[in-house]
Amino acid sequence: MGDDQYHRPDSKKIQALKDISEKLRIHSIEATSASKSGHPTTCMSAAEVMSVLFFHTMKYKVQVPKDPANDRFIMSKGHAAPILYAAWAEAGLFPVENLLNLRKIDSDLEGHPTPRLSFVDVATGSLGQGLSVAAGMAYTGKYLDKAQYRTYCLLGDGESAEGSVWEAMAFASYYKLDNLVAIFDVNRLGQSQPTALEHDMETYRLRCEAFGFNTYVVDGHSVEDLAKAFYDASTVKDKPSCILAKTFKGRGATGIEDMENWHGKALGAKAEAALEEIKARISNKGHHGITIPKPSDTVPAKDSNPVKLASAPAYEKGNKIATRVAYGTALVKLGQNTRVVALDAETKNSTHAQKFLGAHPDRFIECFIAEQNMAGVAIGCACRDRAVVFASAFACFLSRAFDQIRMGAISQTDVNFCGSHCGVSIGEDGPSQMALEDIALFRSVHGSTVFYPSEAVSMERAVELAANTKGICFIRSSRPETAVLYGNDEPFEIGKAKVVCKHVDAKATVIGAGITLHEAIRAHDLLAKEKIHINVIDPFTVKPIDQAGIIQAAKASGGKIITVEDHYAAGGLGEAVCSAVAGEAGITVKVMAVTELPRSGPPKVLIDMFGISAEKIVEAVKAL
Repeated sequence: MGDDQYHRPDSKKIQALKDISEKLRIHSIEATSASKSGHPTTCMSAAEVMSVLFFHTMKYKVQVPKDPANDRFIMSKGHAAPILYAAWAEAGLFPVENLLNLRKIDSDLEGHPTPRLSFVDVATGSLGQGLSVAAGMAYTGKYLDKAQYRTYCLLGDGESAEGSVWEAMAFASYYKLDNLVAIFDVNRLGQSQPTALEHDMETYRLRCEAFGFNTYVVDGHSVEDLAKAFYDASTVKDKPSCILAKTFKGRGATGIEDMENWHGKALGAKAEAALEEIKARISNKGHHGITIPKPSDTVPAKDSNPVKLASAPAYEKGNKIATRVAYGTALVKLGQNTRVVALDAETKNSTHAQKFLGAHPDRFIECFIAEQNMAGVAIGCACRDRAVVFASAFACFLSRAFDQIRMGAISQTDVNFCGSHCGVSIGEDGPSQMALEDIALFRSVHGSTVFYPSEAVSMERAVELAANTKGICFIRSSRPETAVLYGNDEPFEIGKAKVVCKHVDAKATVIGAGITLHEAIRAHDLLAKEKIHINVIDPFTVKPIDQAGIIQAAKASGGKIITVEDHYAAGGLGEAVCSAVAGEAGITVKVMAVTELPRSGPPKVLIDMFGISAEKIVEAVKAL
């Protein structure tokens, strides 16, 4: 394609790209030798790909790596970090001597890339995730920014065994992301043995084409072939492109190239001979002399002002509305700000994200039933502060994306997840649909915030707060309708609980969230008929938990706390409260949670059967 317009690099440029390839190999060997660890052979197979991309194909400002107009690059095979660092050093971002600090405790040149580095958008190294992030970036570029920048993602052949790679490819072809190029470094060898397909390039080609990619099979060690393939990919419209580069692990080092048992090892005693062999192939050992092309357009920075609800909540106290419905309402209001983007995994009529689709269809991304890819796309959309991102699904199905969410935290991403249909209170759909582990999952994520609003007003404010909170946010929404408890002007803060019922002679403090807060209020009313009083607390956020508020309430009620949650005991509300009061003498906590494997049934019956109903709370209070 595009042969009439293609201008083959002249012989001087071709030789310079070849020389850079060899220099990148040298840097990778020297850096891993200095650290006595790393993955030099996987770097060596990708040297020509990196040389052509960074010194011929990509357009970017070297000294401003995250300029919004720059082409994007994701190193999905994150263990090849040394050659990524080497490319930026050769480009002139920092001195090549710094590469010898690889993996040192005081160096940000870590074993796998993280955004501690100015030129890294997302952390990689948990394989199979980079293409989803790249697809999110490419979607943002084509449909949100409407800009010219292109996105490139380098994958290892071994990671193509991950299903998330093919989820990303299906997404990219469905949305016609012609600004996305996936490069597979098909070097035949995995960590402990050859890969499943080894060098069966035809099967790779058929698979990629079946997933809707414009596909090229090339000699991955030919800078001429790579330059031509990248050019051809740039001329294709309405289809993403894939370059299948046939390469050899450890390329260029006799006795190491295409040999097993070299994965994850510095070359050790063989390094010196390998370096001499590679250096002998370099024509110009000085500066490469290449001027890296800059972007031809400008992409403005996004407005960084706080994102606000377009209007305050508008509910009447006592009216019943499900928090999942209020989530959709809040999302629509928040979407008046054009930075806000919503994603869903084909559950939008249940999560109520479909309200956003109706109001702001140009900023709604349907990800279909592919939660791992949805998480990666969300992270990609949020990169470089291009969007304020909300992604929703049934909370139980977000568990399959836990690794993507974990890596998102390492990537310092700001993505908001909303999980609906939590707990046994969803009823007849049964245990496969009941999220009973989700609070534990999101509490464990570094730097996360976990919202658990119990009614409509607090849900709208949770959505607003999440939009302006750094890190991973999780909002837990419920299926059953619950009564509005708060006035529309009620203020909410992260880490600040609400005392819903308070008595000077309280026998205990009961803490519930979502459905169980309303069960706790009902228990309060039942006990009051018997002249027994309890305090009831709505935590609003489970992480951070309101430690001071809970301790104060506990001390005012004889040091007795009961937590009630529609969640398994492990990692949930009860354990969060126990952690908060662990250092306080004279406080005891009784945890009421789902302790058995649930089953289908009417919500009210299940809530009582599994020990979290108002009646069970009454029994627990009386037993104190």
